[in-house]
Amino acid sequence: MPILDARNISFRYTDRPVLDGVSFALDAARILAVIGPNGSGKTTLLKMLNATLFPDQGQMLLDGRDTRRWTRREIARTMAMVPQESPAVFPFFAEEIVLMGRFPHLGSIAFEGKKDFRIVREAMAKTDCLAYAHRRFNELSAGERQRVLIARALAQEPKVLLLDESTVFLDLKHQAQFLSMLRELSRVQHLTVVFVTHDVNLAAQNADAILLLYNGKKYAIGTSADVLTAKNIKEVYDVDVGIDSNPHNGLPRVTLFT
Repeated sequence: MPILDARNISFRYTDRPVLDGVSFALDAARILAVIGPNGSGKTTLLKMLNATLFPDQGQMLLDGRDTRRWTRREIARTMAMVPQESPAVFPFFAEEIVLMGRFPHLGSIAFEGKKDFRIVREAMAKTDCLAYAHRRFNELSAGERQRVLIARALAQEPKVLLLDESTVFLDLKHQAQFLSMLRELSRVQHLTVVFVTHDVNLAAQNADAILLLYNGKKYAIGTSADVLTAKNIKEVYDVDVGIDSNPHNGLPRVTLFT
């Protein structure tokens, strides 16, 4: 049984559908990249997966159960979401931000224990932000804040991790470290990952499957070789590209013709 199962889901904010009859299923321990032009419904789809929004039509299933039947605490124990950016409004320490990821696992009157602080430290070490655990979150750079938010998501110990363009503020070193860590967590801890990105090469090199959205519809889904074709990219993005193989791993590599 797939851990995520979107069944003909549609959603609209106004009269125009943002998602229109989108269906796909994702097994546990797989990595799915969601790509598509601006306004194609990528972020809305993540909100559907996270039960922040619910379909106007169709069903969104998590572990075989309609997301409407999950409580927010159950969702938070199972799934974590990292937004593209989070406003640095309150001057919490970075470690306190990550510690918030443990809240779904605490009782209504329970306090964090040694296990919680250990998990927080491990998450911060994995995302290379332990060095500024005691710096104010609102004083960090955009890239540093993003690593803290990723650590907070890992501290939730989710089965599913959702990422909305979460590598956009990371430098090349931390982007490579993060993506390598995701692949390792998927392989070793059976973490399921869905990430939205505008970087088609990043999707090609790191995802088991790619979902291409266009005007709220599923345009294509499959392996990077199936989805990232010159024809598909021309029709969806209206740009000409060349497709060859990455000499390191043989996966598709996309070059934009300008």
